[in-house]
Amino acid sequence: MPLTSNASNVLSQRLFTLPNEAATENFGQRFALALNTAYININSKPTNNKEVASLQLHLIGELGAGKTTLTRATLHALGHTGRVRSPTYTLVEPYALVINGKPLNVYHFDLYRFADPEEWAEAGFREYFNERALCLIEWPQQAGTLLGVPDLAFTLEVMPEGRRLTARAFSEIGKECLKQC
Repeated sequence: MPLTSNASNVLSQRLFTLPNEAATENFGQRFALALNTAYININSKPTNNKEVASLQLHLIGELGAGKTTLTRATLHALGHTGRVRSPTYTLVEPYALVINGKPLNVYHFDLYRFADPEEWAEAGFREYFNERALCLIEWPQQAGTLLGVPDLAFTLEVMPEGRRLTARAFSEIGKECLKQC
């Protein structure tokens, strides 16, 4: 079980009803705006750092729950104009964006095909998490506890009418983002 299921670490939690794909896309756009606001607030402190802060988001849900749809909408709202591919076979898709005038590397992971957490370690992905980046991880449970506690975890559940998104914040930047959604 991933660390995201540990309720004692949760700083903030919100539930969202997403009745259709358009609502999921709309949430992705709101999340992108929340990221912008959170990055402005966190990076407004005097610093010589020319990069934005890091953020790790776990996207949890069954096949077809809307994880990639949400990621696609978020990336487009953050300014990516090209195609957003599902990284099911490539495992990671990188994107170079600019947030509030500062460069931000975004890495979209899909760990669905991993059968053992050690595959994540062997894939050499740790370096992506050591730099200042936005890491969006679908199927984080496939890496076991190797990813650590995320800033945010979005759990998407298929309901008879649409989806339910449970958003949990585990860090101050995650909490700031969630407050803005």
